Amino acid sequence: MSTINFKIVLHTLGMLLLFNGAFMIFPVVASYYYNESITLELTFSLIVTVFSGLFMMFSTRKHDKNIAQREGYLIVTLGWLFMVLTGMLPYVFTKMIPEFSNAFFETMSGYTTTGASILNDIEVMPNSILLWRSLTHWIGGMGIIVLTVAILPLFGIGGMQLFNAEAPGPGADKLKPRIADTAKRLWLIYFIYTVIEAILLKIAGMGYFDAVNHALSTLSTGGFSTKNDSVAFWNDSPMIQYIIILFMFLAGTNFVMSYFAFKFDFKKIWQNEEFRWFLSFILVFSSLTTLVIFFKADLDLNSIPHPRVIGEFESSIRHSFFQVLAVVTTTGFVTSDFTLWTPFLTILFFGLFFLGGSAGSTSGGIKVVRHVILIKNGFQEFRRVLHPNAILPVRYKGKSVDQKIVFTIQGFFILYALSFIIGAVVLASTGLDFETAIGGAASSLGNVGPAFGKLSPVDNFSGLTNFGKLWCSFLMLLGRLELFTVLIIFSPYFWRNR
Repeated sequence: MSTINFKIVLHTLGMLLLFNGAFMIFPVVASYYYNESITLELTFSLIVTVFSGLFMMFSTRKHDKNIAQREGYLIVTLGWLFMVLTGMLPYVFTKMIPEFSNAFFETMSGYTTTGASILNDIEVMPNSILLWRSLTHWIGGMGIIVLTVAILPLFGIGGMQLFNAEAPGPGADKLKPRIADTAKRLWLIYFIYTVIEAILLKIAGMGYFDAVNHALSTLSTGGFSTKNDSVAFWNDSPMIQYIIILFMFLAGTNFVMSYFAFKFDFKKIWQNEEFRWFLSFILVFSSLTTLVIFFKADLDLNSIPHPRVIGEFESSIRHSFFQVLAVVTTTGFVTSDFTLWTPFLTILFFGLFFLGGSAGSTSGGIKVVRHVILIKNGFQEFRRVLHPNAILPVRYKGKSVDQKIVFTIQGFFILYALSFIIGAVVLASTGLDFETAIGGAASSLGNVGPAFGKLSPVDNFSGLTNFGKLWCSFLMLLGRLELFTVLIIFSPYFWRNR
């Protein structure tokens, strides 16, 4: 009869808090550099976080180093909660976001890379706080658990169960046989992309601080900006928006594809079925949006030194690709209020809330691969009806998909739909109208950020009740950890000794 190894759970959570505290050094340095008056409070947040982590590690130093399935789920779910609870300390101690529900929401939105905010005036916030907001995105983007997996072997702890529980998507391709090596390479690619984007944004006209923050938010597919108008602040600089478009696409693609690109193995990239589907979805939906915007939508286009029609068409293409990628990859940046782009596009973008990026990317949502397998299985059902005795497996990447995986994906879709419906009903019970409730639930569960109604891209979540903010925070966590990891903990069977 096996019991849960709580000591290894607490020990690993302590390690997570040490990581969190280490990243808090950056806002402390920023506060000192910009001569802000909150350096002491930020330093205190760092100290509390680090000492909490050290205490948890020291008190559980004698532990069984085996991480089984149940311990993995507990570490992932509780890890995110512990990260959020300590990550909100800079907001609370500096009194920039003093209320618990607001600070918890903003921090959960950061770590889950949702990008929804309760701040009504972002630009009055100290630079150190804005940097910390962006860093919570960056930490959560690839997954703090994956970062921990990379160093767990140093402590003699295996990390495969953690990676399986946290890695986004139904299955994560491994670059190397050892999971720690995979995690290190993923983080290296993640870091390199972030640096490159920050440099390109600076060259394109952003200030250093804005460039770094937007690079952190883009690669994590988060969406926190340093401006109240988000990326619309730079609508007069198409190059900035094109750079962000490129890196949103890269962030929404399986990072293994980037690994192949760095090795100049482009054949493997094109042979990847999910990549082709992801690219096709982006091209089709962006092209459709471009045509509707150009011929129908009332868009406030900028004056461009080209013939009028050409300038408008270029702007239509840019806004379309930007907003489609921002929603599909769940980045949530905004260049325009897409809810005003005709009712047809409003419904289209609502549907895109449920698409998601590639498995193995930093994006949220359902993920492209699940849609592909479900669609293929649906077509196979037509053939099975006509040929009931034939063996007709679903094929993906040229191989037969185990029927258990198909059933799991079907179960995921049902569970996701139920979570969305329940999420919307609960939000409606707080007094929200229909459009706002379904938009808020879909956005929170999919980690998108902007929604509809009173939560549109030009509004924020500050108008929600305290309970509404906490409920959306739960939906964010549920969506970021892909439902099963969180919900299984509420199962009585999970806690039985066996």
